[in-house]
Amino acid sequence: MLFVAVAAAQLTTYLVVSRMNRHNAEQEVAADLAQAARVFDRVSSARAELLATSARAVASDYAIRSLFADAEDVPTLRSAFTSVRERIAADFVALTDLDGEPIATSAPVATPTLAVLVARADASLTAEATGYGFAGDRLHALVVVPVRAPTITAWLVVGYAIDRAFATDLQQQTAVDVSFVDPADRVAATSLPPARVLGLGEALAGLTTSTESIVTADFAGEVSLLTVRRKPMSPAGTMTIVLQYSLDEKLAPARRLNRLLLAVAAGGLVLAALLGLTMARRLSQPVQALAAHTRSIARGDYETRLTLDRADELGDLARSFNAMSTGLAERDRVRDLLDKNVSPAVATRLLRDGAVLGGEVRAVTILFADLRGFTPMSEHLAPTEVVALLNRYLDRMSAVIEAQGGIIDKFIGDEIMALFGAPVESGGDANRALRAALGMRAALAEFNAELAAENKPPLAFGIGINTGPVVAGNIGSHRRLNFSVIGDAVNLAARLQTLTRQRAFAADIIVSRATLLAAGRDYTVRDLGPVAVKGRSQTVEAFALDGES
Repeated sequence: MLFVAVAAAQLTTYLVVSRMNRHNAEQEVAADLAQAARVFDRVSSARAELLATSARAVASDYAIRSLFADAEDVPTLRSAFTSVRERIAADFVALTDLDGEPIATSAPVATPTLAVLVARADASLTAEATGYGFAGDRLHALVVVPVRAPTITAWLVVGYAIDRAFATDLQQQTAVDVSFVDPADRVAATSLPPARVLGLGEALAGLTTSTESIVTADFAGEVSLLTVRRKPMSPAGTMTIVLQYSLDEKLAPARRLNRLLLAVAAGGLVLAALLGLTMARRLSQPVQALAAHTRSIARGDYETRLTLDRADELGDLARSFNAMSTGLAERDRVRDLLDKNVSPAVATRLLRDGAVLGGEVRAVTILFADLRGFTPMSEHLAPTEVVALLNRYLDRMSAVIEAQGGIIDKFIGDEIMALFGAPVESGGDANRALRAALGMRAALAEFNAELAAENKPPLAFGIGINTGPVVAGNIGSHRRLNFSVIGDAVNLAARLQTLTRQRAFAADIIVSRATLLAAGRDYTVRDLGPVAVKGRSQTVEAFALDGES
C-alpha cells in the first residue's frame, strides 16, 4: 500500500509539474512579450522622435533651406542628400513639392507613398507625419517635416531602413523576435532565422487580434506565442509588426525535466527519495539567489545580473529576471531621454497623467528671449559652427532659467520661450522670471567675454516678460502633442520682446505692469509709458528692467 501510495504521489507530482511547467512557460512568454511590446513602443517612438528632431533641424537650417529653395538644381540636391543623410544618420532622404511630388530622392520611391504622407502632414496641426513605406526595394519608417521660408515651400522626407539589422537590434533590446509583414503578407524584415520565417505571413493573413492580446500560432513546425502592432502603410494598407516567442523553445527545459522525473519514478522509490533530497538541496541555493536578486531589483539596481547556469525552470526564471532588469534599465534610459527632450516637470506630468489632450486655466509668467543679429552672423559661419555657437548660447540661458525654477517650453530657432508657474505652480513665479532675466543678462556678458577671446563678435538679445491667465496643458493631435500655454498673455510677452528692437527704448529687457505687480518687490525700472503693440487696439504699460533695487 505504501508503495502504491508513493507511486500514485509520484505520478500525481509528474502530472502537476508538467501542467505547471507549461503554465509557467506560457506566463513567462506572455510577460516577456508584454514587456517587449512596451520596450518596442518606447524605442520606436524615441527613434522616430529623434529622426524627426534631426529632420526639423535640417529643414530649419539656413544653408540647407536655401539649397532646397533651388528646387530646379536636382543634381546639387541629390549631392546634398548624402551630406544630410550622414548628418542625421538617415537611410533615406527626399524633397517633394507641396503636392507630394518628388523633386529629388536618395532612392527610388513610388509617388503615392510620398503624396499620402505629405497630405497627412499638411492636414495635421503640427505639419508633420510619420508612417511606413517602400523606398528602393527596402521598407522604411518615414518622417515628413515642412521646409519653411517662412511659409511651407516644400516637404522634407527622411527615414530609416526596416531591415534584418534593424529587426535584430530590436530583438537584442527586447529579448523576443521581431518581424515586419507588409499588407501583402510578405515578411519585409525579421530577426528570425530563415527556417522559422516559413509560413509567418500565411499565419497572420487570417489573424485578428488587438494590440493588447497575445495569441498562439502554429507554423514552421513549432508553436509560438505572439502579439502584433498594426501601423499605417503608405500609400495604403497596414504594416503588421509581430513580436514572437517560441513556446516550444521555452518549454524545452521543462520537457527535459519531465523526462527526468519519469526516469526517476521508474528507478524505484529509494532512488526517487534520494534524488528528491538531492534536488531539494540544489534548489535551495538558486532560490535564495533569486530572492536576493529580487531585493536588488526592488532597490533599483538594474545592472546586476543573475548567473545561474541551469537548463531548467530556475534557469529560465533567472534569464527572465535578467530580461526584466534589462527592460527596467531601458525604461530608465527612455525616461532620461524624455527628460532631455522636454523639461523634467513636463516629463513627470506625462508619465504620471499620460499624454491627454486638454488643459486648465492658470496664472503664468511667460518669458521670451530672442537673439539679435544672429541670422546675419550665421551667414559667415559654417553650419556646424552655427549649431555649435547656438547650442552654447542656449545651454547658458537654459541653465539660468532652470536655476530659477522655470521650464523651457520650446526653442524657436534662436528664440527661447520659458514658463514660470506651469505645469507646476511654485509661488513667486513673476519674481523668479525677473531674476532669471537679470541672470541671463549677466550670463550673456560672460559668454560674450569668451567669444571675444575667440575673436568672435558678441551676441545680444531682447527679452519680453508678461504675467496673466493662460490655458496650460497638452496641445496638439492624438498622434503628436506638446505641453504648452496659449492665451493673450503669451502673445503680449512676445510683443514686449519685439519692442526691445526699438532703439528709442534702449532696453534689452521689457516687462509688463502685470509682472511687476505680481513680483511683489521693487526693481530698478524705467517707465516706457503707454506703448502700442501689434494686435492690440489699446496701449500697454511697459517698463525697462535695469536691475534689482
